[in-house]
Amino acid sequence: MCGITGWVSFHQDARTQAPVIEAMTATLTRRGPDAAGVWLGERAAIGHRRLAVIDLDGGAQPMTDRPERPDIVLTYSGEVYNHHALRTELRARGHTFRTRSDTEVVLRAYAEWGEGLADRLDGMFAFAVWDQRAQRLLLVRDRLGVKPLFWAAVDGGIAFASEPKALFAHPEIRPRVDADGLREAYSLLFNTGPTVWSGIREVEPGALLVLDRDGIRERRYWQLEARAHDDDRETTVERIRELVGSAARAQLEADVPLCSLLSGGLDSTVLTALLADELRLREGRDARIRSHAVDYSDQAERFTGDILRTGHDTPYATEAGAHLGTDHSTVVLDPRTLLDPEHRKAVVVARDSPIGVGDMDTSLYLLFGEIRRHSTVALSGEAADEVFGGYPWFHHPEALAAPTFPWLLVTGDEAAMPLNPELDLRIPEFRADTYASALAAVPHTDGETPAEHRQREMQHLSLTRWLRQLLHRKDRLSMAQELEVRVPYCDHHLVEYAFSVPWALQSFDGREKSLLRAVGTGLVPDSVLHRPKNHYPATHHPDYNRGLQQLARDALATERVRTLADETRLKPCLDTPPGQLEWGHRLRLERVVDLALWLDHHRPELAL
Repeated sequence: MCGITGWVSFHQDARTQAPVIEAMTATLTRRGPDAAGVWLGERAAIGHRRLAVIDLDGGAQPMTDRPERPDIVLTYSGEVYNHHALRTELRARGHTFRTRSDTEVVLRAYAEWGEGLADRLDGMFAFAVWDQRAQRLLLVRDRLGVKPLFWAAVDGGIAFASEPKALFAHPEIRPRVDADGLREAYSLLFNTGPTVWSGIREVEPGALLVLDRDGIRERRYWQLEARAHDDDRETTVERIRELVGSAARAQLEADVPLCSLLSGGLDSTVLTALLADELRLREGRDARIRSHAVDYSDQAERFTGDILRTGHDTPYATEAGAHLGTDHSTVVLDPRTLLDPEHRKAVVVARDSPIGVGDMDTSLYLLFGEIRRHSTVALSGEAADEVFGGYPWFHHPEALAAPTFPWLLVTGDEAAMPLNPELDLRIPEFRADTYASALAAVPHTDGETPAEHRQREMQHLSLTRWLRQLLHRKDRLSMAQELEVRVPYCDHHLVEYAFSVPWALQSFDGREKSLLRAVGTGLVPDSVLHRPKNHYPATHHPDYNRGLQQLARDALATERVRTLADETRLKPCLDTPPGQLEWGHRLRLERVVDLALWLDHHRPELAL
């Protein structure tokens, strides 16, 4: 995993701008602590920071097709899991290789297929190719958007980067926020493309961008399609088992220590079981994969169920680790450490955004820091809920009937920081318009019943929007700790197949994630197999709530925060006794604190 950055300009000579590309690249050091490199040409400046995972001695970047007078320059982040098969095919076509890295496979694949290489890559990736011959820049992002890629216009071209902070090191790009950016951030709709930052956009998941002297061209090379599904239940379960298993096996490759995130839920336990079995096949019966969970020192005594959490994870994770034979450990955090200003600032700096989930972000950041002491790569069960219909909104009639994004019924305005009404952002109208366009993009098959039609919408919204912010969170917080996190349930072959399975088959046992539960039967403990859905844990300690309320008061003492936040609607959250602070109102306070840290760090121009 790595950080990429650079720019192309047809109006300037980039060879005179070495300090700029070096500064841009330096902002991404945490994404790539092992090596750095830059390449300068007349029209392009390319930078790279490397976290070495495969072929530690090879794979240095930016990578060129030949050492002197290169025609192709590549800066690449991610992992291509089918690189062995592609290498074999490319060799048959006459290509030779200097390294074992998947990076060089991407480079040679571009030389062979041009922008058509995107269709051939399986994995998580974001990369830029500068083609000297054609004077053309190509930006490509993976299908589900696991790896981030941002861009902004500069004189005569564009700049790009894994994170906005690298763009801000370019002299023509400054942190600026306008009303559109605030709407994007605080409406909680998770659009792809626009960002909170004025003038900065994402390359969309499953899309590529081409810049040449004729201008900018963007196109999707992949999107979800609804296809007819003729497999019966037994065949469907077997196919899901094959797809999950092949994704897990492919993503076990690394030349560095590797582990699994094991929460004790169905998703992570099925994944860890498959990984553990595969590792024993490769390395012998005594091989054990490391697994890690997170907990709070107060959780066993103070756990309180809420709209997202049904039970305490640790007993299930411990049982699962013992059942699977993993080398399991639990990182136990003191809730008070989650208030540490340095930890909170590190999270906000990593995200480049004021929108987070407070203590859950900070605890994930600290968990990744502990994991990094032992491992460079971790595998996570992220996306199983989106792929297999695990969220409450797939099953509750109120959510299915509601004419809005389903997660707003769970989080909604109670969990969104109330904005100053004088800003007149008209978020309800923005949500309504965005929802209408989101539904218009959902593919359907002929003959769907109304219930099937609605579930297809729910799954599409979850996969293309809700998942986006979860992947963003996991990428930023893991890379801030120099850790690569892989997400096998985001394998696009699995996603495509599951998306076309009719809802009656998706929920054949009357519960969430029926297909994955069928795959897990015999693999995982029965207690895990039948456990209700549980979200990432949050602390329940009143000392945390008390400290959070004080941090929010301090934040509201600053004029810039008061410019954006509605103090009147926040006052009840501040006045509630700490032991009675509800989850939604607490999240409002978390976002006020994050807003203050974000404003202080970036000092953005507020063009409101």
